[in-house]
Amino acid sequence: MGTLSGLTQPTPAVAWKMLKEGNERFVEGRRDHPNQDAERRSQLSGGQFPYTVIFGCGDSRLAAEHIFDLGLGDAFVVRTAGQVIENGVLGSIEYAVEAFETPIIMVLGHDSCGAVTAARDAIESGEMPPGFIRNLVERIIPSVISPALPPKAHVNDMVREHTRQTAIRITEQSSIISDAVLSGKVAVVGVFYHLHSGKAELVFSSQDLSLPDDFDMANPSTQSLPIVDKKQPKIVFSPVWGENPSPWGL
Repeated sequence: MGTLSGLTQPTPAVAWKMLKEGNERFVEGRRDHPNQDAERRSQLSGGQFPYTVIFGCGDSRLAAEHIFDLGLGDAFVVRTAGQVIENGVLGSIEYAVEAFETPIIMVLGHDSCGAVTAARDAIESGEMPPGFIRNLVERIIPSVISPALPPKAHVNDMVREHTRQTAIRITEQSSIISDAVLSGKVAVVGVFYHLHSGKAELVFSSQDLSLPDDFDMANPSTQSLPIVDKKQPKIVFSPVWGENPSPWGL
């Protein structure tokens, strides 16, 4: 049986850089397929130590491990249609933060989201979908009618807004997560995925995740990292509407 003993988690900024670089490899078609060999399987037989939580939409085209070129044990993944929060979702995310000290929580939405489209259609038609689909739609509607949306908002604007609102709600509704964010140990980010290009666009972050230009990823423990300003989570990246990717994205 293998072991993961002695490992330490990266900082939120380093974890974000790792995810960005993985997405860049995915977009350019040069994935490393890391941590997928027999040795890794043996290591994980004794436990797990994921460095990211990814709470994403259940859409079959949104396979986070592929999008960010991740391997076994790298990501603790939670998925619901339209990345809708409920108690089980919050408990799952809290578990990763408490048990593994996972430093970054990503809310992952995508363009042309069917669940967000259904919420928009319900508002426009006045008719709600049947069964438990209604529960999903009801929780997405606040994002669809948000006053922050531009006039004649496109459904992708609504997805971005829903991704932002979901990231904020996670910190507001969970004291475990909000305390971890305030301590600087955890960052919550919202990411909008472009189905055609494969690019992941950052639309929300609870803190500044920039690193010094001379930061050495090969030896991160020796680096001087940015000081975290311990205050209430806030959007630190400007919202960008429309179809153009955010200048803060990938």
